[in-house]
Order: sequence, then structure tokens, then C-alpha cells
Amino acid sequence: METLRAAAVQLTSTHDVDANLARAATLIAQAASRGAKLVGLPENFAFIAREGDEQAKLALAESLDGPPGRILAAMADAAGKNGVWLILGGMPERSSDAGRVHNTCVLLRPDGTIAARYRKIHLFDVKLADGSVFQESATVAAGSEAVVAETPWGGLGLSVCYDLRFPELYRGLMSRGARVLAIPAAFTLFTGKDHWHVLLRARAVENLAWVIAPAQTGRHNERRQSYGHACIIDPWGSVLADAGDREGLAVADIDLEAQDRIRRELPALDHRKL
Repeated sequence: METLRAAAVQLTSTHDVDANLARAATLIAQAASRGAKLVGLPENFAFIAREGDEQAKLALAESLDGPPGRILAAMADAAGKNGVWLILGGMPERSSDAGRVHNTCVLLRPDGTIAARYRKIHLFDVKLADGSVFQESATVAAGSEAVVAETPWGGLGLSVCYDLRFPELYRGLMSRGARVLAIPAAFTLFTGKDHWHVLLRARAVENLAWVIAPAQTGRHNERRQSYGHACIIDPWGSVLADAGDREGLAVADIDLEAQDRIRRELPALDHRKL
């Protein structure tokens, strides 16, 4: 496969799971109608809690082994109906800790089966200058393993949101054979306006990799607001598609031959000393 059309979905998810899943399914179908074979959903695509109710995700958490739960079943159906590889950018997965879930990125095959799963390693525990306070570790148990999924177009490196700030993760994914980096997110408005594009382009350039970055946008509850700008970036760092600040899609063609050419002409990955 030399060229792959990809779509990064942009959502404004809320506490209404059914509405979120329905909107995601609609946008997946729209992406497929535009020729996309790889579609990515953002972090927390199925649920963002009301202010002060982060514990609600515990009741929604699903096991990824055995019969699929509400979220996984709906998305497996969407992948199957549209014949797409589908990145579920971050959903609550049951963990061995009864008081916490994993924030898990799941890759579904076009038949709806699970190809890979990645549990978010870096958790968002911050106090921002705009007054926002996040303590993801209060309800989420960190993962520990980097994951590169095998696909028809090569390795797909999985990550989630805050992982973006840790370049060593992406260097590890590239070393494991990643050609495309999936970076689904719910970046805050406060940090996103200054850091989102800069960091995504850096991860693309330093690894000579394609980046698909689905995103949340707009206001989710009384205090939480996301930056948006779901995008697709080429290995030269050029933003090929950007969804702006409203729900929708960023769609672009991933040219694998062009990536091979860039890696030959600029063999920085072969020149590493450390």
C-alpha cells in the first residue's frame, strides 16, 4: 500500500454517551464516504464527565476481553459498516484497581475486531495558570508499555494526548517500526493555542513520520474547554489538513513513497548516536 487516505475526527464530547457515540458514528461514515481507510477518534470520544464528576467514568469502564461493552460494540459496528481501520482515541478500560480505569487507545480492524490496545502512560496531573486543575491519576491507572500495531501500510504507533510532551516515547515507537503516529487528544484551550501544532510538527519532523491527531474541541462542561484543530501532518512537518475549532474532519492522503524518499534523502534516523 503506497497511499492511504486518513481522517482525523474532531468532536465536542459531553457526559451524554449515546449522543457522543452517535455523533462519532456519523463522522466515521462521512470520513469513509470521502475515501478514508484509517479513521481516528479523539481521546474521551465516548464520555467527558460533568464538572466534579470524574468518578462517573468508573461505571462506564469496559473490559476489552470477552463480549464487547456498550462503547466498544458501537464502534466495532461503525468500523465494520464502513470498512475502516478505526482508532478509538481513548476510552475507559477496567483495570485491576477498582478505583481507577485505564485510558486506553484501541485500534479496530475493518471487521471490528481489536488489532491493538495501548494504555496511556503519561497522566495529566497539572495546575494551569488559567485556574484549571487536572488530576488524571485520581481516576486513571497509568500504562507501562509502548505499542506499535501492525497494519497493511506498516507500523502504527499509538499514544494519547499528554504523551505528546514526551519525545522519548515517539522515538521508541519509531524504533519499533512506526511509520504513522496516532496522537488522539483532548488538549486544553489554554495549552493548545501555544503548544498543539508545535509539538505535533516536532514529533513528525524528528521521527520523519506521518502524524494523525484527532482532537476534542469546544466546551464540554462548565469549566472544561478543548482547543480543537484535529490535523494530519506529513514527515516534513507540513500540516496537510486541519479541522479548525468545530466538529468535523481533517482528511489527507498519507504518501508512504514520499516518506521513504524523505528518509533516504535526510537519513537523520540512521545518524543517531544515543
